[in-house]
Amino acid sequence: MIKQLSPNIPDYELLDTGDGEKLERFGKYVVRRPEPQAIWRKSLSDKEWLKADASFLRDAKVEDRGEWRLKPEMPSRWSVRYDYKDMHLRMRLALTSFKHVGIFPEQAANWEFIYDTIDELKQSGVERPKVLNLFAYTGGATLAARSAGADVTHVDSVKQVVTWARENMESSGLDGVRWIVEDALKFARREAKRGNTYQGIILDPPAYGHGPDGEKWKLDECLNEMLQCVAAILAPQDSFMVLNLYSNGYSAVLGETIVKQAFCMKTAYKSLDFGELVLRDSYGKNLPLSVFVRLAR
Repeated sequence: MIKQLSPNIPDYELLDTGDGEKLERFGKYVVRRPEPQAIWRKSLSDKEWLKADASFLRDAKVEDRGEWRLKPEMPSRWSVRYDYKDMHLRMRLALTSFKHVGIFPEQAANWEFIYDTIDELKQSGVERPKVLNLFAYTGGATLAARSAGADVTHVDSVKQVVTWARENMESSGLDGVRWIVEDALKFARREAKRGNTYQGIILDPPAYGHGPDGEKWKLDECLNEMLQCVAAILAPQDSFMVLNLYSNGYSAVLGETIVKQAFCMKTAYKSLDFGELVLRDSYGKNLPLSVFVRLAR
């Protein structure tokens, strides 16, 4: 059954969506950004939208690039908190030229799943589950896994982003993460050749990307091979995998199908959930943001 998951984050609020934009509150600051999925009409007036502390203006010449227009009181960096059970994360935010701010709030639904699943593994006798986070960005999933007591390897091809994730770890009062600046597919291939295995693997691949040595990543061409590598290094039992897909209009059913082919036809599994990560604005409009697939075995 296709699920819709929407987390509750006190430090975040989706105020309004529509006309290709979203209006969000991160902590005490309101941010206005493009959102292609919001094809409906806005609920708030233009006057309310103009009150945003930071508004992203697209570059007409370069796709997915632009610049921010800031109110005088808007800082270039600030932080938000996320608490769940004994997980207490503090994430640094910043306004990037790609319209991102360093956190994807909808991913908190996956962070909770990761935390709970690792806790269950520990209770079942896996003392220190090994978790691999590929395309790990600023480390929300990494910190969720570490908060639950896992040994975590964090892999991303961008050194500055790995540095950002390390800052988030330190701000959250955590330590002990293994940091790897490398192409994710290259790392997964090498781990498969070495015969290394993990109790948890998390991957959130982009549509397009480049490794630190010029390696090219194209989701449509590389996802199958990546999942085959992940299937080879995921422990055959007492293990889990989380796949998140933002790109190319992929459906939840597509995600289920590709994961089943890579994993589930080979070994038995406890559960396979798939669906959409969704945020609901203040007027009840559901904004679908990504597709997830979660495998437990």
